[in-house]
Amino acid sequence: MIKNLLFDLGGVIMDIDRMQCVRAYKKLGMADPEQFLGEYSQSGPFGQLESGAITPEQWRAELRHYLPQGVTDAQIDEAFCDFLIGIPAHRLDALKQLRTKYNVYILSNTNPVMWNTRIAEEFAKQGESLSAYCSGAITSFEEKVMKPDARIFEAACTKLGIKPQETVFLDDSATNTAAAAALGFETITVAPGTEFTDLLKSKGL
Repeated sequence: MIKNLLFDLGGVIMDIDRMQCVRAYKKLGMADPEQFLGEYSQSGPFGQLESGAITPEQWRAELRHYLPQGVTDAQIDEAFCDFLIGIPAHRLDALKQLRTKYNVYILSNTNPVMWNTRIAEEFAKQGESLSAYCSGAITSFEEKVMKPDARIFEAACTKLGIKPQETVFLDDSATNTAAAAALGFETITVAPGTEFTDLLKSKGL
């Protein structure tokens, strides 16, 4: 019996564009942002920020080693947030509808720079907040561990009070869904160009 839906954020709920972010950092003068910015996970200072190993202030200081003088904090943050395109209204509506039948949660590899600005703004754009769309969220920067590490899934179970066998985990990364499946979760890999609503319906959810 499925009681819970556990959603990844980027690539599932929120549309993202890695190359838009890469271009933004190149425009600021970074020679090779691709070395840090991946489709499904980040490395270097970006990975350290998402895993909670460094603060936003430390992250900006690290990035300045790769940027010309004069780049502001706001420019650094805005370029990173260019990774995010936005959440279509129909997905916000779908989350609210799903909450009438299931407990809805988010499990995301993300960072405080995006989470407290662009992500919060996207969930607020219909006049509500994140709590209108989900009952709880687990983030990598707060847990200090990133998917696909089993510890973040275990933290989700403990903090959200859910059981893997009662939960469907949806992610755009097959590596992440495989990690969740190994722990007993039901899983759905949301491939590019597909909608989680259609995939849930195909499973009778």
